[in-house]
Amino acid sequence: MKDRATIICSREGKVLLVARARSRWSLPGGTIKRSESPLDAARRELEEETSLVGAEFTYLFEFGGLSKRHLVFFVNLPEEASPEPRNEISRCRWFSPIKISTLVTSVPTREIVELFFTHENRGETPSAVIDKSDGRGNRTGQPCAQVADTVSQQV
Repeated sequence: MKDRATIICSREGKVLLVARARSRWSLPGGTIKRSESPLDAARRELEEETSLVGAEFTYLFEFGGLSKRHLVFFVNLPEEASPEPRNEISRCRWFSPIKISTLVTSVPTREIVELFFTHENRGETPSAVIDKSDGRGNRTGQPCAQVADTVSQQV
């Protein structure tokens, strides 16, 4: 299973999604290279895909998909932040969580956004490993504190 840094960029209750040409919407992010930390990968991928830099990243949780393990980070962007599609990305757009549930996205994208907003609305930070590999959505409840405590910092 490959590790992927996945970033939830939020602004005024909306989430930033990106898409390649003729492809479905997804959260920004990508494969973590052997020589980099998950946080470094999140920073690199966000800049490569959206040109956004200088944001504060907070590690949230792991989410296990069928072939990738998403290490999910959160970035709260100011109102004036203006993402620009770069590299393989052709579109960047802000969507409400309700709208995301109606878009053509991957299952992990929809479920990561839903999990994030469910916990945000309760004033909680999700801190459990989420294992979706069996398709039933079992939550293992294993804390990710060892990672979360070490990567939350300003870029």
